[in-house]
Amino acid sequence: MFIGNLDWPGELAALSGAFLWAVATVVYGRLGRSYSPLELNLLKGVIAIALIMVTLLFSNEPLQSLNLSTCVLLLLSGVIGIAVGDTAHFAAINRLGARRALLMETLAPPLVAIIALIFLQEKLTISSWCGIFVTVSGIAWVVTEQVPGSTVKEEQLFKGIIFGILAALSQASGAVISRGVLTQTTISPLLSAFWRLAGGVVTLLVLTRLFRRKVSPQQESLPLRQALGVIFLTAFIGTYLGIWLQQTAFKFTPAGIAQTLLATSPLFVLPIVALMGEVVSLRAILGVVVTIGGIALLLISA
Repeated sequence: MFIGNLDWPGELAALSGAFLWAVATVVYGRLGRSYSPLELNLLKGVIAIALIMVTLLFSNEPLQSLNLSTCVLLLLSGVIGIAVGDTAHFAAINRLGARRALLMETLAPPLVAIIALIFLQEKLTISSWCGIFVTVSGIAWVVTEQVPGSTVKEEQLFKGIIFGILAALSQASGAVISRGVLTQTTISPLLSAFWRLAGGVVTLLVLTRLFRRKVSPQQESLPLRQALGVIFLTAFIGTYLGIWLQQTAFKFTPAGIAQTLLATSPLFVLPIVALMGEVVSLRAILGVVVTIGGIALLLISA
């Protein structure tokens, strides 16, 4: 992607991916009324992997011969980060609501930094740690704001928290594995995205078959053809382009910084919901300002 020629290729890729995931999340929140987390995750994965295969077929990018360990690690990254992580995230949204689920996702950046420090010996500067703290604090301040009229049933709270923690830990682990492969091999972000999605999609196919009765379609709020069209467009934006940008971020930026910038999606949601007619509070705006300060600190320390 042309972003590789810019001064901050990884950082800009992460922020672009966060924006696209924010757009997709708004749509996925509504599609969740019609499809279970497993089904929704599988549909978006199948569409995205087909788009990546077409892109690889018609691009001039050489198809590299990868050794077995590289393939296994990327497949494992997809199983953990996409099949488990994204499904758990969708399940958390269904039980906690979007804002509380997004709050749980802010656990991912510090988890990534810690795991990368242990397994990749990827040390961050003090200013980078401060940038992560400020950015995560700004996001948490925004997503923890009480939204009038939103309630969470008591019996769903515990399950939602468990799913949220599982999502953050899975996405952090998948990110570190992916970062390790991208920095130690010459594989491109697009090809690595293909292998990650392949691992996720195959796992989701197995899980969907095993739990077929538990993931039967819910009452649809959209006609099937219209719903599939929406899923296709959302998968194109949020998964196909999103995971390509995510892998680009992991290729050029330390894992902890990349994951922190990727976690800014909740802030991009604010102007989207404002355009949809929702009221954005002063607290939310101040949270955005704090987070932008944290991002600036990360870019300066990069």
